Amino acid sequence: MPILQVKDVTKVYEGKVTNRALNQLSFDVEQGEFLAVMGPSGSGKSTLLNLISTIDRPTSGEIIFNDMKPQSLSPNELAYFRRRELGFVFQDFNLLPMLTVEENIILPLTLDQKPVEMMEERLKNLAKRLDLTSYLHKRPNEISGGQAQKVAIARALIHEPTIILADEPTGNLDSNNSREVLELLSKINEEKRATIIMVTHDPIAASFCDRVLFIKDGEFFNEIHRDDRRQTFFQRILNVLSLLGGGQVGDLSSIRLP
Repeated sequence: MPILQVKDVTKVYEGKVTNRALNQLSFDVEQGEFLAVMGPSGSGKSTLLNLISTIDRPTSGEIIFNDMKPQSLSPNELAYFRRRELGFVFQDFNLLPMLTVEENIILPLTLDQKPVEMMEERLKNLAKRLDLTSYLHKRPNEISGGQAQKVAIARALIHEPTIILADEPTGNLDSNNSREVLELLSKINEEKRATIIMVTHDPIAASFCDRVLFIKDGEFFNEIHRDDRRQTFFQRILNVLSLLGGGQVGDLSSIRLP
């Protein structure tokens, strides 16, 4: 049974000009899968993430988590569902500047009024695994971008969510920090069987995933699965992107995996 089912989802934004951001999009995500979603600017990637994260609702169609339909929940139940079941990693980190690194990480547990012993235990384990221990007492403006993204990942993991949603998680990072963050997400995916859905425009980032779903003009365009060699998977991602077009691809033929 898939952990997430997107069934014939359409999202229309009404305005002076009606914009159909997604059109009858369907796909499943399995437990423990690391899925990348790619497509040109304006293809509906961010809309899709907003719908999966329950921040927005589909115009038609259904999104089902483990046999449960979030659309049927009350606003309070929805807020609790989002806080319990989903972990978020954003391009711009979204850390609270007035809190320390430690306080930012345990924030989801604080909001849920979990016992202090649980907070301390989970924080200690995560800080050790993600190599954060040396700067737990610093504030976000005192650490690097790569460190900030690791803190954001720790915050997304602390309450052990069902699905982690990552929106361009390496968008503001240099190549070294990007690689560290992607290797970290891969490790979490493998060791914890964490389900991760990542929106990215970066073919290198996508090559860390198990499967890449391509969308264009709000519709399913293609999907490819990882094989044994990351280099060949990366090349296949580039091939689909060149078919997709959309301006953001440029001349990809010269890119090689670092």
